[in-house]
Amino acid sequence: MTNFARLLTPPARLGAASARGRMLLMALAASLALTLLFAATPAHAVITDVGGTTVGLQPRNHDELELGTIGAQPKTFSNESGNVVLHGSSEYAIYWDPEPAKKFHHEWLTNLDGFFHSLGEAGLGTPFANVGQYRDRSNAITKFHAVFNGAYSDTTKFPSAGCTDPNPLLVGEVTCLTDAQLREQLQSFIATHGLPKGMGAVYFLMTPPGVTVCLDATATHCSDYALSKTEETEEKRESASYQDSFCSYHGDINPDNAPQGDNSTILYAAIPWTAGYNGLVGYSPKSFLYDTAFDCQDGGWNPEHNEERYEKERVLTAEEEAALLKDSQEERLIAEEEHRLEGPHIEEPNQEGKAESDDYSAGLSDLLINQIGEEEMNIVTDPLMSSWHDAAGNEVTDICRNVFAGTGSAGIEGTVKANLFTEAGFLSNATVGTGRYYINNVFNLAAEECAGAVGLVPRFTSPNPVNAGEIVGVDGMESTFSLSSGYAFGPTGPPTKTYATFSWNFGDGTPEVAGYAPGAPTCEAPWLSPCAASAFHAYEYGGVYQVTLTVTDVAGNISSVTHPITVDGPAPPLGSGPGSPQATGPASPGTAGLLAPIAAASIVHQSLRTALRKGLVVSYSVNEQVAGHFEVLLSRTVAHRLGISGTPATGLPAGSAPELVIAKAILVTTKGGHSALHIAFPKRTAARLAHVHKVALMLRLIVRNAATIDPLTTTVVSSATLTG
Repeated sequence: MTNFARLLTPPARLGAASARGRMLLMALAASLALTLLFAATPAHAVITDVGGTTVGLQPRNHDELELGTIGAQPKTFSNESGNVVLHGSSEYAIYWDPEPAKKFHHEWLTNLDGFFHSLGEAGLGTPFANVGQYRDRSNAITKFHAVFNGAYSDTTKFPSAGCTDPNPLLVGEVTCLTDAQLREQLQSFIATHGLPKGMGAVYFLMTPPGVTVCLDATATHCSDYALSKTEETEEKRESASYQDSFCSYHGDINPDNAPQGDNSTILYAAIPWTAGYNGLVGYSPKSFLYDTAFDCQDGGWNPEHNEERYEKERVLTAEEEAALLKDSQEERLIAEEEHRLEGPHIEEPNQEGKAESDDYSAGLSDLLINQIGEEEMNIVTDPLMSSWHDAAGNEVTDICRNVFAGTGSAGIEGTVKANLFTEAGFLSNATVGTGRYYINNVFNLAAEECAGAVGLVPRFTSPNPVNAGEIVGVDGMESTFSLSSGYAFGPTGPPTKTYATFSWNFGDGTPEVAGYAPGAPTCEAPWLSPCAASAFHAYEYGGVYQVTLTVTDVAGNISSVTHPITVDGPAPPLGSGPGSPQATGPASPGTAGLLAPIAAASIVHQSLRTALRKGLVVSYSVNEQVAGHFEVLLSRTVAHRLGISGTPATGLPAGSAPELVIAKAILVTTKGGHSALHIAFPKRTAARLAHVHKVALMLRLIVRNAATIDPLTTTVVSSATLTG
């Protein structure tokens, strides 16, 4: 995870690269558009007013800025007035693309709509989960799940150009539209189709290649830009037109000027085509300066060794230079181009090779997806540009512009090496739904750092077997909870700090122990009630008790873990006392006084490789003759990413993430006791898991009394992470 201090550390600058590689490769493949390589530094995005219109802007990268946002003020990031955030929204994707020119390839639409759909399944391992910590005066938890209400291709004819493109295409120019024209069309479209307004709907309006969008009729701030001949020759981007150009923005139509929005408000994001032309056949770019789009994606930065480093061409050794001269002309041209592509380039985790459109452009949609992701998070936390931002106007993604640290357990996947035909790398850093994407990180206010995921993993270690009456301690501070603190609002006044909470159920019928995590003022030493990250407890009777720790972070995310504690001592009175084990189902006639089995189960420490080869070793104990089965569960998100199939797990606690059952084993005993067994993975599942270095598994044991007519059932759950 990249911290804010590192964001403001200037990297070594890189001189402009030669355009010779581009000219040489064009001799090999005329259809290949090549990337400009230059030492651009990432830009910041701020709330901007142009001609009386206020928007949240995502400008291109330019030379005055470094990684992260120069001038960002994270200490001032706030919403002192408690202005409105979105607590869940219905989202519409609108592609304004008139016939007959129709420029959006169906591959792009498939990828874009798929991403919108995946936002509804975004989990804690994505940047979007971080927005849950940002509240408004209602003090309701901000939902990070967006409901995709569908997409529509609007074939309404474009109006007459409302602006003049700063640098029009030589071939394939469509038009230049102002923000006012986009707003007018959006309002007409909503009215025509009876679509909703208000603070519960968001519209993403996208325009195709060849359409330039400007905030004003004088074209001072546009999705396109002009350069002087000198700048083109020297491969520089220093013009005012470039400095003020943008990649996307979000705004609102608020005719009543309602401070918190009302039923007539329209929230929207404008996503013009700023994905460049790499791999796209049928377009003649205005110049090679426009082929690329990394200045609207990651600015030419790549994460290496958990740091963001500027991409640059590796200096060839004398031996490599000599070997290059011995190659044939064609081999030398390709080698030189591959070397050139070690410099700044875009990332397309969903590039397909030569696609149905008979070119290599299908992955260009990934560049727009990052813009959509940024605007999504900014709209949720700052829909009217008056809520969560710092004193300089930087919104929640702005401080972390161009930071693409890995998210979730998978981290960063793919290769940074660029494909020769697309000039794009394959890096991805987030699993959203079932897809892998390259999504900008977001500001985590709790830790004042850039984050790509929300960590919420409850952990504690069970004590060794103890005697009844002895005091045992459990320490929940082993847990990971990245959203540990936040701000809550009352009916009036400024916000106050709030904190994550811990809750302990000791499995013996005594009341749960709940309280704040350390960090809350009430939890300063000696951490007495209502603080519960750590707790002490004594058991009155013997038995095996299932202790459950539940952690709730400030975004309302909840996760639990259960471990057994063995207590030696007299058995509890039958059916009475707080220490009596509880049945998991209602008693049937003839079962009066019958207790559910007491059971415990856990995954034995072992390597992942051993478990896949010999079977997962689990230990268990039961207090009587039982029959039942083990289930090995894997996160559905991880399973889909690895191509592992399984049966959806049912009966999980409310709020639990979806899990798949990927392996099973039967358990039948003739008496109580403890033992161990191996659970074999299906061959296909084992082969898929062999490709990962670490995996988190959940073990569930479900047993019932085996010697009764109407048995009662006990379910115990534990978890473990296997590595190596």
